[in-house]
Amino acid sequence: MSPEAWAALAMVFILGAISPGPSLAVILSNTISGGRSQGVATGIGHGIGFGIYAFLAALGLATALSLHDGAQLALHWGGVAILLWLGTRFVQSSWKGPKTHDVSNEGIGSDFTGFIQGFMIALFNPKILAWMLALYAPFIEADVSIGTLLGMGTLGMVIDGSWYVTVAAILSSGDRIERLRSIAHVIDGCMGILMFAFAGLLASGWF
Repeated sequence: MSPEAWAALAMVFILGAISPGPSLAVILSNTISGGRSQGVATGIGHGIGFGIYAFLAALGLATALSLHDGAQLALHWGGVAILLWLGTRFVQSSWKGPKTHDVSNEGIGSDFTGFIQGFMIALFNPKILAWMLALYAPFIEADVSIGTLLGMGTLGMVIDGSWYVTVAAILSSGDRIERLRSIAHVIDGCMGILMFAFAGLLASGWF
C-alpha cells in the first residue's frame, strides 16, 4: 500500500478506538477497581484482541465468517453473552458501595483478569467485525502480500492498545483514581445498564 493508504488506515483505526462503547466501559471499571496496572493490562488485552480481528479481516476470513450462517450466529450470541456477563458483574459491584483502595486486590491475578476481559470484549464484539468489513474494503487488494496483512493487523493492535493504555494511565494519575473510587458504585451501576443496553441492541440486530 502507498504511504497515503497507510495514513488513511491509521486514521480509521484511531476513529474506531476513540469511539465510546463497551470497551471503554471495561477499561474505566477495571482501572477504578484494580488501579493502573489492571487498567493497562485490560488495554493491552483489548489491543491484542483487536489486532487479531484486524489481521483476520484483512486476510478475508472475516468475510467468510459473515457468509457462514453458523459462524455468524455463534459470534453474534457470543457477543450478547459477554455483554450480559459484564453487565451482571458491573451491577453486582455497584451493590457493594464506594470502593476503597486495597493493595491486596492488585497484582498478577487481577491484571490477568483484566487482560482476559479486554481480550474477550474485543474478540467477541460483532460491532468491530461489522465496522471492519465496512471500512476495510478500500484497503484490501487482490494481490496483497502476507507482510502487508500482518502490518495491517499490527497497526490496528498498536493504535488500539496504545489508546486504551493511555486512557488507563490518565485515569489513574494523581488523585483522579481516588475521586473515581468514591463514586465507583454509581459508575459501575451505569456501566452495567450500558452493557445490558448494548446486549439488547445486539440481540435485536441493531448493530
